[in-house]
Amino acid sequence: QVQLVESGGGLLQAGGSLRLSCAASGRTFSNSFYTMGWFRQAPGREREFVATINWNGGITSYASSVKGRFTISRDNAKNTVYLQMNNLKPEDTAVYYCAADRTAVVGAIRVAGDEYDYWGQGTQVTVSS
Repeated sequence: QVQLVESGGGLLQAGGSLRLSCAASGRTFSNSFYTMGWFRQAPGREREFVATINWNGGITSYASSVKGRFTISRDNAKNTVYLQMNNLKPEDTAVYYCAADRTAVVGAIRVAGDEYDYWGQGTQVTVSS
């Protein structure tokens, strides 16, 4: 079993920056390859893909709405994934979720939520205009 805990959310004005963190734990996490992803869900809307990163951090992919503003990264020594969010906009307001997918492929990335095995509880990001 793998546990994911997000942190770093908050309330800020448009144009500001935040860095979200996702700490992973569990016996299998350190012994296997995990693709990681960030998703978000705004009130009244479906969950949407934000960013994904492969096991060694060499491959990433972003939603078009955040590309150029958000950066996903990971520190496997700390079992932590980050989402650096710059130039935030009111439309970025949502609960942000971290997700993990156990994979046998080092280069794998995942953009579909149903491909992920584990999810965190989410952290709220609110951007005011």
